[in-house]
Amino acid sequence: MLFSAYSYFTDPSFKEAFAYLGYPDYFRIELGVAKILGVLALLLPFLPRIIKGFAYAGFTINIIAAAIAHLAVGEGIRSLVPMVIAGVLLALSYYFLPLSLNTSTTS
Repeated sequence: MLFSAYSYFTDPSFKEAFAYLGYPDYFRIELGVAKILGVLALLLPFLPRIIKGFAYAGFTINIIAAAIAHLAVGEGIRSLVPMVIAGVLLALSYYFLPLSLNTSTTS
């Protein structure tokens, strides 16, 4: 997620890709910022579990929306491979959260 967020800001091909998918350019910037904040939420140990849950939910929504966008412009099933890989990695990350994060009810 962090690599794609960085690419949204630095790689001109992402600007073209967002236009191709029918999104305005400002959405690329907003999505990049949201991804960076989500990664920070997952990496910073002092943040409460609910914040991490919102980050996982946001990443999941992003992956599903990306799949829908690619299919809506007529790209084939092969275009979904990166999203499936990202989804599997996201699910594994959530599943293997340290037990202390899964059971914490404080802060």
